[in-house]
Amino acid sequence: MRGEPSMFENRVRRFQELLRKNNIGGAVIRALSTFTYFTGTRWLRPSLLIPAEGEPTVFVVEGEAEEFKRRSWIRDVVEYQEVESLMASVVSWIKSNGYERVGMEFTVERDSYLLFYKVFKRLNPEVELVDILDLVFSMRMLKDYWEKDNIRKAGKIASKGMRLAEEIIKPGMSELEIALEINHLLTREGSEEPKVYVSTTPRVHAEPFRDAYVKNDSIVTVVIGTDYNNYYANMARTFIVGNVKKEVKRVLEVKKLAYDIAVRETRPGRKFFEVEKKIAELYRHERLDDYYIKGYTHSVGMLIEEPPITTIVVSHRFWEIKKDMALAIIHPPLMLPEGAIKHEDTFIVGDEMEKVTE
Repeated sequence: MRGEPSMFENRVRRFQELLRKNNIGGAVIRALSTFTYFTGTRWLRPSLLIPAEGEPTVFVVEGEAEEFKRRSWIRDVVEYQEVESLMASVVSWIKSNGYERVGMEFTVERDSYLLFYKVFKRLNPEVELVDILDLVFSMRMLKDYWEKDNIRKAGKIASKGMRLAEEIIKPGMSELEIALEINHLLTREGSEEPKVYVSTTPRVHAEPFRDAYVKNDSIVTVVIGTDYNNYYANMARTFIVGNVKKEVKRVLEVKKLAYDIAVRETRPGRKFFEVEKKIAELYRHERLDDYYIKGYTHSVGMLIEEPPITTIVVSHRFWEIKKDMALAIIHPPLMLPEGAIKHEDTFIVGDEMEKVTE
């Protein structure tokens, strides 16, 4: 098991307090990262029941219980052979406890299927379903000492991957070839589920294509997310291959200025939109408004992108910056016809901003 059992148990106890305060009888956890956050281990097809009072229960496929117990502090582990028996057990848990309000995390994360929600509603028509996403992330948003240490280690791995990217990128290589070489290094260094995005064309988010190639006198943008003990660090760089237009070089410099503003102005007590305004002012001054995508940061943790996500959720831009957040800065690219210009690092917010990627 990675981490002290008491740490994960304390998380569940704190979460149970939140359930009681919000008059929620219990929670059905299907999102993989939240399951990992509470149990201490990543386990596909996650099913975790947390009552507002009492001990949590985990459901695993028949034959998996002993290995799961070896990797988690939770002792009440129930095996099932068929999905029908899993659903019947969840229904029985709710009815036997008389729960009228049950929490479920409404998210798009892997294994957290809308289909499960629909089946759940059909089997429990009298139960009120409550979205507990905000409750969960009120805990996950602020990182403790162990989480920060894992993010630092993930940052070191990401940095090694970016140095390799700088060494290997050359004309004729495909995006997929670049990503595969970087991925090999990251997994060798201990990242179990790395993310590598490579863009040789103007794309904000770039799953690597096998038939997109590095051209002479062009730019290549690489985004790397690495995990260590299930915690991510995120970084991005844009590389010049050969000679490019003066305007491209100018935009790279402006992006770096925006990055410096973001790092300098991001501090506890401020709101994200206040920092965003200063970045927007720079882009307007440099006549780059048309290339600017709003939302300068997002949190990293057990997901490479998690709340606050100012790049996607507008309301998150009005959240207060808090000590112990882990933030990727500066996230959105400047979108030129030549490609997406990125410069991004992961920071831990404290009295000083601690950069964990280099």
